[in-house]
Amino acid sequence: MELETSAFAFASDLAGEGVDAVLANLQERAGVGSITPAFSYHAARDVFPHNPVAKVQLLDRGEVFFPPDPSLYEGLRISPRVSGLARERDVLAETCRTAAKRGMQVHAWTVFLHADRPGEYSDCVTRNVFGDPYPADLCPAHPDVRAYARALVADVARYEVASITAESLHYQALEHGYHHERYFLELGARARYLLGLCFCDHCLARARRAGVDTTAVTGAVRRELERVFDDRHAAVDGELARADLRDVAGGELEAYLRVRADVVTSLVAEAAEVASAAGRRFVFMDPSGAVKGYATGRPSGGPAAASSWRLGVELESIGPVCDGFSVLAYAAEPVRVRYDLEAYQSAVKDRPLAVCLRPSPPDCEAPENLAAKLAVARELGVASVHFYHYGFVRLEALDWIRTALDQATGGG
Repeated sequence: MELETSAFAFASDLAGEGVDAVLANLQERAGVGSITPAFSYHAARDVFPHNPVAKVQLLDRGEVFFPPDPSLYEGLRISPRVSGLARERDVLAETCRTAAKRGMQVHAWTVFLHADRPGEYSDCVTRNVFGDPYPADLCPAHPDVRAYARALVADVARYEVASITAESLHYQALEHGYHHERYFLELGARARYLLGLCFCDHCLARARRAGVDTTAVTGAVRRELERVFDDRHAAVDGELARADLRDVAGGELEAYLRVRADVVTSLVAEAAEVASAAGRRFVFMDPSGAVKGYATGRPSGGPAAASSWRLGVELESIGPVCDGFSVLAYAAEPVRVRYDLEAYQSAVKDRPLAVCLRPSPPDCEAPENLAAKLAVARELGVASVHFYHYGFVRLEALDWIRTALDQATGGG
């Protein structure tokens, strides 16, 4: 089976270096067959080593990088924040046209609920058990958020893209929620998880309708967190398993988490239905591999698929409602990549699997390492490989990709 290949990119890469130049680099130098540009993205400050316009760029709030269709958001509370670039030119439409001429496909990388728009729609964001808001993240249980997600899918689907890769269409963890985060307490894995759970009015209402004793749940979670705040020895570290929470509030927390998973699955189903109506494949991205390996490339413990539940992601339930999964194998060792991919395949069954690899440190120090991971992907029947990320890596990484593809496929 032919292995589809692509590379993630930003609109700023395409605008700064030129659409045709970026596509030529990917197709001719790296040897990949498609591009996966961000149609929407969260706040960030990044270094772009080969961008001629700016080497360090700040995106202070989440934005979309295409001119939206206002009619799709009529009557909705939440609307897209449009980047300055998209107000000047539609570089993503240019990319779709130019890619088609080159025989390349475009996949629309779309960040949904990690919106990073503090001060906007403050009643739509997630809230912890103490009622404190997390302004970076829209809550998937909120009806206005769900309506916005559906509209955004329809908006992106107007473009000639082969698929929509949906990032952050789920709950978020405590970490990676805002700039300059500080935790000077030994919270431990268990308390960090509990402090990241959403207890907004809509999450609580959905749980109550499902028969969950939300008073018992919120009381138990508050008491446990307050113990950790008061006593460093109360923190519980180590890899958190679902079974570790089974007895909280007499099992009511476990029931609360089932409702949370239903919220995510139903939202994915709604989004996928909109995409299908427009003739677009809808691919769900599970970020658990990045949660484990992003910083060091050395994930440990159980497979990434075994921790998806912490984000409200039940892979077995989402599988039947989407067209495929995108998973992040941010790991230096090919054996770890195999371990994670096999676990995902076991969970998602027959759904096509796309794996994201980083052709650079900390995951990769040479093309031979990348080739070994590509060989694993081919052996396991993975449908596609996406390389992260065109703008972040040195251009020599494109040569590594070409060499690795040749080695993995027996060519060159």
